Amino acid sequence: MKVALFGAGRIGKVHAASIRMDRRCELVAVTDVMSDAANALAAEYCIAARQADDILADTSIDAILVASSTNTHADLIERGIAAGKAVFCEKPIDLDLERALRVKKAVAAAGRPVMMGFNRRFDPNFSALREAFVAGEIGKGELLAVTSYDPAPPPVSYIKVSGGLFRDMMIHDFDMCAWLFGMPETVTATGSCLVDKEIGAAGDIDTAVVVLGYADGRIATILNSRRAVYGYDQRVEMLGSDGMLEAQNVAENTVAKSTTAGVVSAKPVYFFLERYMRAYAIEWSRFVDSVVDGAPLAATVDDGVNALALAEAANISFAESRRVAITAAMTGH
Repeated sequence: MKVALFGAGRIGKVHAASIRMDRRCELVAVTDVMSDAANALAAEYCIAARQADDILADTSIDAILVASSTNTHADLIERGIAAGKAVFCEKPIDLDLERALRVKKAVAAAGRPVMMGFNRRFDPNFSALREAFVAGEIGKGELLAVTSYDPAPPPVSYIKVSGGLFRDMMIHDFDMCAWLFGMPETVTATGSCLVDKEIGAAGDIDTAVVVLGYADGRIATILNSRRAVYGYDQRVEMLGSDGMLEAQNVAENTVAKSTTAGVVSAKPVYFFLERYMRAYAIEWSRFVDSVVDGAPLAATVDDGVNALALAEAANISFAESRRVAITAAMTGH
């Protein structure tokens, strides 16, 4: 499968490595509005740095991987499927829910494989938790808690174009909740700016809690912070009628020191590249399974719309200090 990469930044480099790891694929081209970045990655992988239009017009390219800026995602998905290519696109589809719903319709009409990049679904720990839950090992799920704390906030210049904490950071956690518990009925969000006052000045928050309510009474909570000085904190806990499942942090090492003073172990790994590199590789392999072998897509455009709808509901809830219902119009169903 011949693949072209859109975006040569940090996440684009991660995906380039994943493509190379799968022997069923060949990375043949890269494009980026920053020509220096595209040229550097092209030189590293001995491939061509090309213009986006040339890549889309090239019928020898089977698939495109979209890791460019968020404002390009929706257009590139639509142009990719119109050109007959399979598409893998990083989250989110777009920052605007109505635009994402139009993409959903276009993808459904085109019939080409389009997979969304929700990498946490492919983390071996979270995958094992879900498999145990689906197998009924803790009975009926009743309470879900997702914790996601970054070690430090991104630059304010990034915050200003990110779409806000709910669309940018918590969207992964919304997807986790939908993946594990399904779509909720209601969203209630609260948040503050506690980490960096410049984030507040930019119109965003850096600390938030969201409660998702389900039709059958189940509850899911999400905790986000842009600062955890001890490392990248990524945990999931699920309480069921017959027990509990937990996916803990990945530590820097597995050594623990036990003395009369107490027990000391390593901190969590510091950032997402260390925490999720294996998940990115598995994610890409699952996309190739779908394109080459016809396997079901592991994260669809529907999933992308659902996560964005939850983020939109959280924004409304936070702005208006109320619980927001998830409607059919929000998800296109």
